[in-house]
Amino acid sequence: MSLARRCSRTACGRSAVNTLTYVYADQTAVLGPLATYAEPHAYDLCEQHSERLSAPRGWEVLRLAPDPSAKGPSSDDLLALADAVREAARPAEPLPPLRAASPEGADDATRGTKRGHLRVLTSD
Repeated sequence: MSLARRCSRTACGRSAVNTLTYVYADQTAVLGPLATYAEPHAYDLCEQHSERLSAPRGWEVLRLAPDPSAKGPSSDDLLALADAVREAARPAEPLPPLRAASPEGADDATRGTKRGHLRVLTSD
C-alpha cells in the first residue's frame, strides 16, 4: 500500500496536491496547499481536479497559492522545535516543602481554610 495521499475524487488514482475545505457559514470553498495530515472533513485533490473545481451557485471559491519558498521546514520551525524539546527535557522544579498542620487559628496563614470538612464514615 502506498503512503502517498491520493485524490479524493472517485476513480482517480493520481497523487493529491491540494486540499479542499468548505466554510459553510461563509458559503466559501477554500482550495489550498496539501494539508499536513488528512482531515475527515477535507478533500485532497490532484492537480487536474483542483483546476476544474467549481462551487455551488452563490458560493465563492478561494484559491490559496502555495508559498514557493516554503519547501520543507523553515529555520523558525526548527528553532521552535528545538525550544520545545529543551523545555520538555528540563527537570521539573521541586515542590515547596509542606508545612506541618497547626491547630485552627494558630497563625494567620491557616485562618479561613476549610479544615475538618472531611470525616470518616463507619458502617454501624
